[in-house]
Amino acid sequence: MTAIKSAMSRQAAERFLKFVDASTDPFHATYTAVQALEKAGFKKLHENASWNGQLQAGSKYYFTRNQSSVIAFTLGAKYNGSGGISLIGAHTDSPNLRVKPVSNKTAQAYLQVKCETYGGGIWHSWFDRDLSISGRVIVSEKGSTSKFVSRLVKLDKPILRIPSLAIHLDRDVNPFKFNPETHLIPVLGLVNEQLNATTDKEAMKSKSLYDSHPVDKHHPALLEAVAKELDVEVSQIQDFELSLYDTQKAAIGGINDEFILSARQDNLMSCFASIEALIEASDRLENDDRVRCVCLFDHEEVGSASTAGADGSLLPDLIHRLTSELSKANQSKSSFEEVAARSFIISADMAHAVHPNYAEKHDDLLRPKLNGGPVIKTNVKQRYATTSITSFLLGRIAEKVNVPLQHFSVRNDIPCGSTIAPMLASKSGIQTVDIGLPQLSMHSIREMSGSEDPQHLIDLFRSFFEHYGQLQSEITVD
Repeated sequence: MTAIKSAMSRQAAERFLKFVDASTDPFHATYTAVQALEKAGFKKLHENASWNGQLQAGSKYYFTRNQSSVIAFTLGAKYNGSGGISLIGAHTDSPNLRVKPVSNKTAQAYLQVKCETYGGGIWHSWFDRDLSISGRVIVSEKGSTSKFVSRLVKLDKPILRIPSLAIHLDRDVNPFKFNPETHLIPVLGLVNEQLNATTDKEAMKSKSLYDSHPVDKHHPALLEAVAKELDVEVSQIQDFELSLYDTQKAAIGGINDEFILSARQDNLMSCFASIEALIEASDRLENDDRVRCVCLFDHEEVGSASTAGADGSLLPDLIHRLTSELSKANQSKSSFEEVAARSFIISADMAHAVHPNYAEKHDDLLRPKLNGGPVIKTNVKQRYATTSITSFLLGRIAEKVNVPLQHFSVRNDIPCGSTIAPMLASKSGIQTVDIGLPQLSMHSIREMSGSEDPQHLIDLFRSFFEHYGQLQSEITVD
């Protein structure tokens, strides 16, 4: 007997494994999503160019911002600007360690890389893991001092590790306590290996706009590894944003394959499912008069206040451009406010499954289970944006495809986290529901969820895109 009840659920879980393994940082998550969109025929738009004349009913598009956020959308074949937007919002970032602007630390014959904590990670889970780096690098074109390009890099080899202290040297290790500034510094290699290298440090430099070249701020060995992966010279490297990630691959586990075990499920699971659902639904636009949209934002784990975050202008900019471009083409004179009033947002993040060893942390009536379906998240203090209307409508959407739903509300004696939903709802005026798939070990370097649930989420999202317009008309709100 297997806990994955259908071949379709198994295949969805396996596709997620590939997606999350490829998406080791927000830049790679965006790139992976874009690859899937382009394969499905989505046309790229550019924010720095006019969209006038490019938007056609029955077509599908995407654009990116900062290489770390992506918005993909389809225009129904009957779209004339009067329909609203059916939107799913998620985020591409996860808690991790980021290489600092100056990282070259040497201590006790070890080369170390100074990092900054990003988001609210369970940092003790990063000890004794086989780590590597990925992100984006600004490089100059060979032989040029005035042409530069941003490129993505991912080293598959484990090159970093944060070793824990042996219990023999710290008998009070349990409970484990550490200083994130002094103890959470990865080891890159040994000093004597670097001293024996033949690298000419000055030869690695290039003319730069900076006071110092990256070779003065980071270990040459690290830069050489990045340059080799990109097939460039170290002298071409100008700057970078690099994240650490665990090199262990995602897996399906549990005695009956009940679980997905991987990094970054919060929130790449929602990114994966929303992109898959939009692509599936994009083949059925003939009777649609709405915009079907997925917004994958960056920086949720640190507050979303950025150009690429949900608290920035991405969503308002999209609505303004859609109404503006269609108005120029005399197809519609709908205002931002009219479109927003006809729209609906599903804010898709992850949710807290009940923990077998800490069940008392949950309300005794609200204990989501793995493989039990998506969770509607409610908080009357508006940490979540769900209302009775948006919860009801999501229930009707789920009924269409027989997707089970669960509910979560935090205990009164435990602070409630938040999502991108309150800021999206307040900035746009669009009614919003907060949902998530249940998981354990949230914000750990290695997280756990149910292997049936990715298909549940894909089915729910596809139903949302295909049925929301009709369901919206069934309820009257004065």
